Amino acid sequence: MTDKTQAPVAIITGGGRGMGAAIARELHDRGYRLGLMSPSGSAVELAAELGGISIKGSAGEASDLEQLVNKTVEAYGRVDAVVNHTGHPPKGDLIDITDEKWAAGNDLMVLSVVRMARLVTPYMLKQGKGAWVNITTFAAFEPSLVFPVSCAYRAAVGAYTKLYADRYGANNIRMNALLPGFIDSLDHKPGTGDNVPMKRVGTMNEIAKTAAFLLSDDAGYITGQNIRVDGGITRHV
Repeated sequence: MTDKTQAPVAIITGGGRGMGAAIARELHDRGYRLGLMSPSGSAVELAAELGGISIKGSAGEASDLEQLVNKTVEAYGRVDAVVNHTGHPPKGDLIDITDEKWAAGNDLMVLSVVRMARLVTPYMLKQGKGAWVNITTFAAFEPSLVFPVSCAYRAAVGAYTKLYADRYGANNIRMNALLPGFIDSLDHKPGTGDNVPMKRVGTMNEIAKTAAFLLSDDAGYITGQNIRVDGGITRHV
């Protein structure tokens, strides 16, 4: 039986609903202790159910990220894994999107990853090990005008993922990006899956299991990658 005090610790932002909650449940089932955060109270409720710790906050706020990391380390003494997950940023017609909306998207998607890396990497260096998964989107490779801010900044997260992997790979710290396609975390229109080679939308459970794999030692030689989990909808080689 696993000693709970030696069980790995995972931090998940956007961890109260949808894919974030599914990942939290999957990691809990695999023995992780959890630190969760979401803008609503859903992460607080889920953490109570799963025996973890939590705060109500936004990945776009530096002070909230710092509070989450500090509270997790105070509770568990370590951080073995981080899942950076957020909701969608502002949308709009491409040249009508204001500077303020672009800045908000940058805070939410890019700087959230940068700030979290700054906060958690020292603990992983001390431990001699760590793993990250950044949830982005298949549209980071094949951008859509429906989500211009999301596409631009999630592509930036893919670049940062590679940079971080290059910098800390020798320290046994891995970072990958997971790129979901159409997933049942959203209420898709009928027929959404028709253009997907697998002829269906994906499930939150499938995303959760992929994330858990990438965080596990089974993925010990995988780093700096953009892993598409999209039913084959992206076309480029």
